[in-house]
Amino acid sequence: MKIIKQVAIIFSVCWISQVIEHFLPFAFSASIIGMILLFLCLALGILKIEHIQEKSDFLLSNMAFFFIPAGVSIINYFDVLKSNAWQILAICIISTFVTFGVTALFMRLTMKLMKRRKKEC
Repeated sequence: MKIIKQVAIIFSVCWISQVIEHFLPFAFSASIIGMILLFLCLALGILKIEHIQEKSDFLLSNMAFFFIPAGVSIINYFDVLKSNAWQILAICIISTFVTFGVTALFMRLTMKLMKRRKKEC
């Protein structure tokens, strides 16, 4: 029964995020909305980690399985991708370095906030 409850919670968050996406006046991915919604539920204490821990671990450990359709699509459209290979490679390299930089900045900010919180306690 615990597993069914965890799956129901995760699918409920997914469904709510799709409903929110449908009513937004601009384009925004339902998966991003779902992650934000799940984060808010966890941060505000509406959900506890134990409510979704087991199914989340299962989904994360089998994540590669969910990328199979994307891999097949890449193979199907390889001729289109090959003609734009340099542009795609440049975007991948630039976005990787931007991601590294933003992650480093947020880690510094997080560490400063944690030190400040320790000093206050």
